[in-house]
Amino acid sequence: MLTRFCLFLFSAIALSAAPPAKQPNIIFIYSDDHAYQAISAYGDSRKLIQTPNIDRIAKEGMRFDRSLVTNSICGPCRAVILTGKYSHLNGFYNNTNSVFNGAQTTFPKLLRAAGYQTALIGTSTATHKVSITGRSCWGRASTTTRR
Repeated sequence: MLTRFCLFLFSAIALSAAPPAKQPNIIFIYSDDHAYQAISAYGDSRKLIQTPNIDRIAKEGMRFDRSLVTNSICGPCRAVILTGKYSHLNGFYNNTNSVFNGAQTTFPKLLRAAGYQTALIGTSTATHKVSITGRSCWGRASTTTRR
């Protein structure tokens, strides 16, 4: 009986000292203005373009098969993705006279609160006029060539 109790006690101590479960890495690659036919992982019969690296990521990770465009304008569409809210709710309707409210809850903020390091790299019309908080770093790709 004492042996069982000691075994139980040691097991409980060992389990409580176990490291916490490791969070999965999340890489969200967003490229707008692409129809599903522009990425070969979606299997378009016309085989318009081959994208082997994206295909590998889709095979080993996750591929969105059931999605829709909530706003076909790049900045507002990105704001929808960041906030999870339609344009009329997040307030960013167009690229000309709308300003993104960075105080809104965004998925990078939620990930940071869960202990993730986040980064936004690339051009984002939604972030040109306001800083989106909730990221560890931010970079902006430039379309100009530096010599």
